[in-house]
Amino acid sequence: MKTKEKLLTLFEKNKGVYFSGEEIAEKLSVSRTAVWKAVNSLRKEGYKIHAVQNKGYCLASDTDILSVQGIQKYLESACSQIKLTVLPAAASTNALLREEAAAGAPEGCVLIAGSQTNGRGRTGRSFYSPPDTGLYMSLLLRPSRCPAQKAKKYTVMAAVAACHAIESFSDKKPLIKWVNDIYMDGKKVSGILTEASVGLEDGFLDYVILGIGINVYSPRGGFPDELKDRAGAVFSEAIDDGKNRLAAAFLNCFMALCQSPENHFYKEDYRKRSFLIGKEILVLLPEGTKKASALDVDEDCRLIVRYEDGTIAALDSGEVRTQEKCPHIQTE
Repeated sequence: MKTKEKLLTLFEKNKGVYFSGEEIAEKLSVSRTAVWKAVNSLRKEGYKIHAVQNKGYCLASDTDILSVQGIQKYLESACSQIKLTVLPAAASTNALLREEAAAGAPEGCVLIAGSQTNGRGRTGRSFYSPPDTGLYMSLLLRPSRCPAQKAKKYTVMAAVAACHAIESFSDKKPLIKWVNDIYMDGKKVSGILTEASVGLEDGFLDYVILGIGINVYSPRGGFPDELKDRAGAVFSEAIDDGKNRLAAAFLNCFMALCQSPENHFYKEDYRKRSFLIGKEILVLLPEGTKKASALDVDEDCRLIVRYEDGTIAALDSGEVRTQEKCPHIQTE
């Protein structure tokens, strides 16, 4: 570990606490000059480090920059096998992690970026991923003998984990638009994209890449015109260490769910948070759009719908939209 990384670990564990250059040098077993260089390097990366004569250096308490050190201090035992990598920016965290998975990377690798230049959502759409305001994360899973058709459960777990993570910092109740979007106050604050590799001979999952993007804060100047009516953010104002804490809260909940597959409470939690049930919707099918009523979400987290002709169907995947133009249920 480089001096800069060691120093950031010390600072993250002791935000607002001053250490003299001599103390830091002794703790890290480096020279005073190395400490000074590491401090300047962190400052160039945006870290607010105070320096006061006769007191030393400290990391400002209101620092909110994604980092391995900043996330790790909040992780619980369920995340003991997690291997974190944090990048200031990436083309697509899912694409990068998929390359690592194909090369044999182990389960538990997590790639997080502060922004994406080619972020992707479902059906190949782009996912708006501006710098400094969001959290873009991909997690590698290698399930043991899991049939490909069961991959959706990871999307469901992730949606529930995202809701619990958000609720741990907010008095608002996030809702889920089947199958993979999180809404607050009628606006989308998070999207989930699960991709998988399947063994051709046995049909079992080789690996799963679970990707999630969260709008932690609104971008400066607001969302683009094409998104401003339907995109929102988790926090209306900055909170101390908001991005690191939210990332850790999601990982803690999601990994705990993955390690307790016999505990199916997450399915009922998912169902209760669905805001489509009882609504008139549009089901987007390859052959065209059909009107339907959303009746329920079943045990396998399929959306149960009744079409206008009375036919009832269980949707495993796909895209739906509400027919109403109520701001609280926009689902574009």
